[in-house]
Amino acid sequence: MRRSLSARLLVLTIVFVLVAEVLIFLPSVARFRETWFAEKLGAAHVAILALEAAPEAMVSETLQDQLLDFVGVRAIALKRDRVRIAFLNDMPPAVDVSYDLTREGPLDMIGHALAALWSDGEGVMRVTGRSPKDPSVELELVMDEQPLCAAIIAFAGRIALLSLVISVVTAGLVFLVLRWQFVRPMRRLTGRMIRFREAPDDASRIVTPSARADELGVAERELAVMQQAVHDALTQRRHLAALGAAVAKIQHDLRGVLSSALVVSDRLESSADPEVRRVTPTLVSSIERAAKLCGETLHYVGRDQPPRAPERIALAELIAEAAQGLPNGTAVAAEVGPDVAVFADRDQLYRILTNLFRNAAQAGAETVTAAAGAEGDATILEVRDDGPGLPPRAQEKLFQPFEGSARAGGTGLGLAIARELARSNGGDLTLVSTGAEGTAFRLALPRRPETA
Repeated sequence: MRRSLSARLLVLTIVFVLVAEVLIFLPSVARFRETWFAEKLGAAHVAILALEAAPEAMVSETLQDQLLDFVGVRAIALKRDRVRIAFLNDMPPAVDVSYDLTREGPLDMIGHALAALWSDGEGVMRVTGRSPKDPSVELELVMDEQPLCAAIIAFAGRIALLSLVISVVTAGLVFLVLRWQFVRPMRRLTGRMIRFREAPDDASRIVTPSARADELGVAERELAVMQQAVHDALTQRRHLAALGAAVAKIQHDLRGVLSSALVVSDRLESSADPEVRRVTPTLVSSIERAAKLCGETLHYVGRDQPPRAPERIALAELIAEAAQGLPNGTAVAAEVGPDVAVFADRDQLYRILTNLFRNAAQAGAETVTAAAGAEGDATILEVRDDGPGLPPRAQEKLFQPFEGSARAGGTGLGLAIARELARSNGGDLTLVSTGAEGTAFRLALPRRPETA
């Protein structure tokens, strides 16, 4: 319950309403104090008028006590132009605190009201203010603090009780509205998401959007679109997986057939028929390309892959090994120190280097330069050639299988497989630049096992 959205909404609503009531309470209690003093000043003015109406402005001690009890004060004085002209009880008790209502600002009123709320009410106070009956008359009252403190405490209790009732009622109403309008739809939406996650290939579990025009309606519609896209993608992926498995089986069988055909075609080169000898190299080359395509396809779909065995490899030695037998007489210049090493699978790294070197040679490069350097925990090998560069069509889909071939008849699998091998060894293969001055690739590989 404590973690549910409904409970949090209920608690937060009560807290916010109470905070609002507190902000309302402060000026309210200050206003109550001001009204309470205004009533006292009005009653005191009436008492002074009774005194002035008496013969020679003198009343008996009994009547004076009655007037003071009527007002609820110890002493009253009336001033005009700062001069006392009438008073009741010219011997008031000692004063503990004085308040001049004519000089109090809003913050002073709030502060004095809160002080009275927490006071023990044992002191005597002097209050100076204008009469509500005649603003030209200034009155000075001496009274006990206890009646004011009791009145403010009673007022605060009523306000607190009222605030609590308002908070609970408001929180309950807001809770019910939010639960009906938002929490229940959110729970339904969440339940549908969980239900779809359990079986995303089941089209019946795709959420059906409601007709709501608010944000929840938008969320439902977008969720429906997303679930439909996920469902379609999974269906397509399942079909492609089945197709890939079938293609891999066909390619595997086809490669065996082509290998047999290659063995037979080799014997045709020794045929006595000159026409047969003339077409045999073309036939052998075609069969070799078909067998290579089968091998690359099988590797890309995950077949015929031996387990990866990473080890520490001296990069200069492996570069020299991969540079042997390049077509078109292309030479490889290695700018790699004998102590430069990487941590990777040797056979897979050999395939990456061979692919880069042979691509450059087949593109027409005369020289390929391999330069190594350190960058953090990785060894960076930059392979540059002086070939004509990659065509724009090949640059756009360079690492996409079956689409990124830079030459006619290519499959586009070479660089795609090389990048996958680099990433499976904890590194990456990227194109740095290409143009009329040549092409440069960047191969990053870890130097230590823990970073592989």
